[in-house]
Amino acid sequence: MEFTESVINQYLADFLLPLFRISALIMSMVGLGARTIPMPIKLFLSIVITAAVMPAIPPTRVENLLSLGTALLIAEQTIIGIMLGFITILVVNTFTLAGQIIAMQTGLGFASLVDPASGMNVPAVGQFFLILSTLLFWAMDGHLAYLQFVVASFDTIPIPATEVFSSVKFKEIVEWGSWMFTTALSLAIAPITAMLLINFSFGIMTRAAPQLNIFAIGFPITMTAGLIIMWLTMGNFYTHFELQWQRAIDFSCYLLNCGMK
Repeated sequence: MEFTESVINQYLADFLLPLFRISALIMSMVGLGARTIPMPIKLFLSIVITAAVMPAIPPTRVENLLSLGTALLIAEQTIIGIMLGFITILVVNTFTLAGQIIAMQTGLGFASLVDPASGMNVPAVGQFFLILSTLLFWAMDGHLAYLQFVVASFDTIPIPATEVFSSVKFKEIVEWGSWMFTTALSLAIAPITAMLLINFSFGIMTRAAPQLNIFAIGFPITMTAGLIIMWLTMGNFYTHFELQWQRAIDFSCYLLNCGMK
């Protein structure tokens, strides 16, 4: 077997271009892309997965690695991988947003924690919802589903594609982000309504007995009622997560033009 320059160039192209798509997914996906996971581990996982799926990937048909066209192909593969990982972030952040809404309405927003994934201060309720949604993501094999998506994408969006960046539907991704706010509000609507009734009753008490210090008795009652309402409505969490997860799967199938479910 002769290892000519064209053979080595083709082998490198068949390995490096899929590596950029797979590594972009791993770096941006929920769980695997967290800051707490060291970068060498992410890179090693990307190389191992690429080497495992490389025999099943069609040839890349790239003649010269050191060219402007190859640089554009690398950018395209990176965007496709980030696009898939970004969908998983939207799914998990849906419930973080719902927790923040509930925390602000119940007075529990004063208790905040540092999110290790983003490094920002978030309410404890939002952090709790974030941990719960991440555990559900792992329990439902979300990471395996999206690794399967990225492998299947090499058949539906080959390297190179017919037109550079033509297969990435940027507008649809932005529009699908509206589901994050819709689902978060639908999950938080029951606690918000209950807290509205409690605050309304406090207003009636203040009018009926002005001598009562509503701030002294209302604040602890509001927080206690908020915790009780969260406990009573926690059963809706899995239902909303399952619906949002199915929307994410369907939308990922639409983006990649595949029929996976």
